[in-house]
Amino acid sequence: MPMKAMIIIPPRDFRDETVSLAMLLLGKWGVRPVIASYLGEGKSCIGAHGATYKPEINATKATSEGFDALLIVDGPGVESYKLSDFRPLVELVKDFINHKKVVAALGDSVKVVARANVITDRKVAAPSDDEVSRMIRIYRGKESKNEMEFDKFLLTAKGNGHLEQFLDALIEGMGAK
Repeated sequence: MPMKAMIIIPPRDFRDETVSLAMLLLGKWGVRPVIASYLGEGKSCIGAHGATYKPEINATKATSEGFDALLIVDGPGVESYKLSDFRPLVELVKDFINHKKVVAALGDSVKVVARANVITDRKVAAPSDDEVSRMIRIYRGKESKNEMEFDKFLLTAKGNGHLEQFLDALIEGMGAK
């Protein structure tokens, strides 16, 4: 059975380049990318630069079953849609971690994994932001000085400055490379 990675995007203003490069690299390594979001059936999500993706599944009903990894895409939509406060997504992150499946978050989306309370005693690479730093302290994570960290099935990055290396680490962490 081919490997699959769920890619969570907000309804609007996600980073188009993160999604397009993830789809390309995952596909190159035989991993089937599956776009998930919180829109009604048949609606398209629109990226910050205009790319559109029609989600295959509604993330409110998603579980880790049948998936090997979860990628939470960055961009202004993560904050404007308050994804870190969205209970179904927080529970989905916990589900993936509890089943020892890779969860990857970069930039603004690192708040989601912090809020899921899965960072205790894990190194977390997060953007230099007072709110994110506070969340990492509250949920007992260890803020890293590195651009990227992979610690116990959790892959985090400060931003998308090293996007290709981040995605390579995700693919390796899944065991596809």
